[in-house]
Amino acid sequence: HNADADAVDLLEELGHHELIADYVTKETFERVCLYMISCSPLLAPPSDLGFLSTARKIYGKFGKAAQCLPLSIRLGQQELIKEDWESCGSRVEKAQLAFIMARQQVYMPELTEGDDELLACMNNSGLSKSYRDLARELELLEPKSPEDIYKSHLENGSGGDVALDSARHNLASTFVNAFVNAGYGTDKLMTGGAAQDGNEWIYKNKDMGMLSAAASLGMINLWDVEVGLNHIDKYLYTSESSIKAGAILSIGMITAGVHDETDSAKALLADYVTEEGSPAIVKLAAISGLGLAYAGTNREDILSMLVPLISDTDITVDLSSMAALSAGLVCIGSGNSDVSTVILQAMMERIDSELSHKLARFMALGLALLYVGTQDKYDAILETLKAITHPLGRQASVLMRVCAYAGTGNVLEVQKMLHECDNRHEAGSGSGSSKEDQLSQAFAVLGVGVVAMGEGVGAAMALRTFEHLMQYGEAYVRRAVPLAMGLVCASNPVAGVMDTLSKFSHDNDKGVATSAIFAMGMVGAGTNNARLAQLLRALAAYYQKDADVLFVVRIAQGLLHMGKGTLTLNPYHHDRTLLSHTALAGLLVPVVAMISAEKLILTSSHFLLYYLVRAMYPRFLITLDESLASVGASVRVGQAVDAVGQVGRPKTITGFQTHETPVLLGHSERAELATDKYLALTSVLEGFVVVVKNAEYVEEEEA
Repeated sequence: HNADADAVDLLEELGHHELIADYVTKETFERVCLYMISCSPLLAPPSDLGFLSTARKIYGKFGKAAQCLPLSIRLGQQELIKEDWESCGSRVEKAQLAFIMARQQVYMPELTEGDDELLACMNNSGLSKSYRDLARELELLEPKSPEDIYKSHLENGSGGDVALDSARHNLASTFVNAFVNAGYGTDKLMTGGAAQDGNEWIYKNKDMGMLSAAASLGMINLWDVEVGLNHIDKYLYTSESSIKAGAILSIGMITAGVHDETDSAKALLADYVTEEGSPAIVKLAAISGLGLAYAGTNREDILSMLVPLISDTDITVDLSSMAALSAGLVCIGSGNSDVSTVILQAMMERIDSELSHKLARFMALGLALLYVGTQDKYDAILETLKAITHPLGRQASVLMRVCAYAGTGNVLEVQKMLHECDNRHEAGSGSGSSKEDQLSQAFAVLGVGVVAMGEGVGAAMALRTFEHLMQYGEAYVRRAVPLAMGLVCASNPVAGVMDTLSKFSHDNDKGVATSAIFAMGMVGAGTNNARLAQLLRALAAYYQKDADVLFVVRIAQGLLHMGKGTLTLNPYHHDRTLLSHTALAGLLVPVVAMISAEKLILTSSHFLLYYLVRAMYPRFLITLDESLASVGASVRVGQAVDAVGQVGRPKTITGFQTHETPVLLGHSERAELATDKYLALTSVLEGFVVVVKNAEYVEEEEA
């Protein structure tokens, strides 16, 4: 009778929504589950998770393991994931589950039980090859130079002003080059040209610039472990410690999100972390590299290297803070109590002047990452943080709440965050302490964005709230607003948001302008959006006398053309229902650094931008046959339409075009198979999809 929705609502009112599993038939179960899943963000806890687990039961009853798995991941329980894995009848189904887990970075190698092919799916080993095959299809293998992106000849004004701050200009080009050629393995500065081996370009930078230049190799060879490590090897033996550090950091980037049997990142980086005599900068790089490589794996052996560094008060505070951040990445969302205790201990033992160090905020972020998506498991820690008198304690407690409710759309939390933005703390002695206090307000602004980014209504409301904050907020709050807008619309260039950011990019406060420009880069990341490209070129001409802002404009241009337009930064995948924790962390690190850009990104800590590697992912759809070889199938790609609770069999996409796979998907696009020749093993077509031949399909005869 098409009254499934009413039935669900009735049982919800009675508080017995689990009963619905007994009344669902083979014809109606997909509609019921769809309705329940889309209701879940709008319900108050605990029934929101109750709805998800009931939907999972129904899917399980009809043997749809590939639909159960995303729900198990959202419920965050390893036992359920294991149960789904074991319920699969065939190996092909398991392969499909392994691809979903690899995309979400849920690392459970013990499930494959020594089956190497399945392990390779879960390790994401084929990612680099498939990505380059896609590039070949789209004719994108030709490397691009930064000049192709800037198109300086289109900027008005004379071209003679470029040589002003050439080291700074080269540094910007390093990043642009890395973002644009990410994952392709070739470029024109570091690997290309007539037998020049990149040394020439590295020496065109100075100090920390050398670190970023050497590290850019890691981004260019992204996901390609075997070839990439050979490129880097020769830089590990140099006497220049900053080049060595860059090479070490790039090892972490290459293996980000791809595990290999030899565990090369650990083998190569472990010595640098534990060695007594190695220079601080090398240690710093090795610590960050471990965090990038093993994010989300929960591995004890990696933690045992990082945890002692957090509590060691003899080393400088920046090393401890980065160690805390890396440990937070490794155990992201696990609520690991040992790690959190150590980080708290470290915060209490350090003296105030150390806690005011520009990198100390990452100690707080590392603590917060442990609790991504856990909602309310952290009360004891909030109590302990109150004992820390330094403003860092307050910043940490705001960040904890932000991460715990990330993407839940929880309205009460958003209200608390807004209250925090308005809270004018009692200013301490002098102006120095009040600046630190404002950081926690800035984090609260980001929090509004992070909590609301999960569902459409909340995101739209958050964007409206930001306009008020922009009018009435204090300086630090205003700086954070554009960044929060960038988080809500990562890689999703919405016209209204672009206009607003473009307006802020000419703000009188330089901090607001730099934030807005960086946010423009985030919003357009990997989309090649022509309108944004034009705005950024205009900004480059406008700010050509101001080296700092120009640097950020260049980076935004690099982000816009990231991977020549094939990558995305959006942490949501699987039809925008699954939030990838590691991707969210990859976005948060550069954003938290941008809040006080003049201290971090614009001086010596620009390597923090490389954390975006964790959030970068190709937005492709590749279909594989039973033997996991790539196969072309025709698909329709169009704008996604919300068909929840509608009668009959509504269309799920509109305005579609038919393509052969592999294809690229935009932010709000969806794909479906155009013919019945193949059957997909998962209902959501994106990333790697395994298809099996349909036995009943009859080819239409050519007339």
